[in-house]
Amino acid sequence: MNHTVGLSSNRTLEGKYIVITGATSGIGYAAAKALVLKGAKLGIVARSRSKAAELSAELGKLTNGEAQVDCFIADMSSQQDIRRAAAEILNRVPRIDRLINNAGTMFVKKKLSEDGLEMTWAVNHLGPFLLTSLLLDRLIASGDARIITTSSHGHKMARRGIDFNDLNGDRLYSGSKALLGGANLRYGQSKLANILFTAELARRLKGTGVTAHCFDPGLVATNFNQDNGGLARLTMACMKPFSRTPEQGAQTLVWLAESSELLLKSGGYYADMKLQTPSDAARDEAGASRLWQVSEEQTGLLAGPGLRRIQ
Repeated sequence: MNHTVGLSSNRTLEGKYIVITGATSGIGYAAAKALVLKGAKLGIVARSRSKAAELSAELGKLTNGEAQVDCFIADMSSQQDIRRAAAEILNRVPRIDRLINNAGTMFVKKKLSEDGLEMTWAVNHLGPFLLTSLLLDRLIASGDARIITTSSHGHKMARRGIDFNDLNGDRLYSGSKALLGGANLRYGQSKLANILFTAELARRLKGTGVTAHCFDPGLVATNFNQDNGGLARLTMACMKPFSRTPEQGAQTLVWLAESSELLLKSGGYYADMKLQTPSDAARDEAGASRLWQVSEEQTGLLAGPGLRRIQ
């Protein structure tokens, strides 16, 4: 069965240019197919050049050669890569109508990025924060632009909010805390950060014409968590019968990209194409403000241009 049909192919995004991360698999892959069928032009940010090329070719076949797809190569855990890809996007793309921060990961064992940052946090939160920062002026200049970030119901695992005293997860990945699901809690904190980032971004963007939204795709059967050992793969296999297809998981993402701005609330958290109320920790304005400051420090934006200019 072709689940893409379930995502309406009416051309509601005709001519819109959309930059999307994490599009070579899972939810992003399903979304990319739906978006081009709706007339969007895509800028794919991918870690693997070969997978990006494969996706570009498949999107071409899907649209009888009409799809316009640009590929930009970056590992979303690498701030150097993100800066290089952003510079290339700005050089090649005169207009950006949507930025979709979809790439995500989770590590059972602690792993550090090349910048010395815990990997789940680096990919899930700092990557979107930095990429958004670097592309923001172009988004504002484009008018009526949107920033959409993939969060998760898993943010509710971080009931106590973000532990700003353990941003590299040293305590969560050690001793009894690791045995009790430290990696899950770390993932939960990164997904909580997505919601806090969206809310604070929306506040700072008031009056610019750019809006920010995040969403929960639900439990989706993808290749997520497949590189964390046999137990992780077994867990995902057991959950698969109760999971949504990637196409179903992508529905809210596509809906956020194509819907009239009159139907959407900037800063909102969505699931099943409806505005939802996230956890208490996700509605902590002081926590969102502090996260912003910490994120600027961790990405080096305090030393140069970026989102700090929007107060």
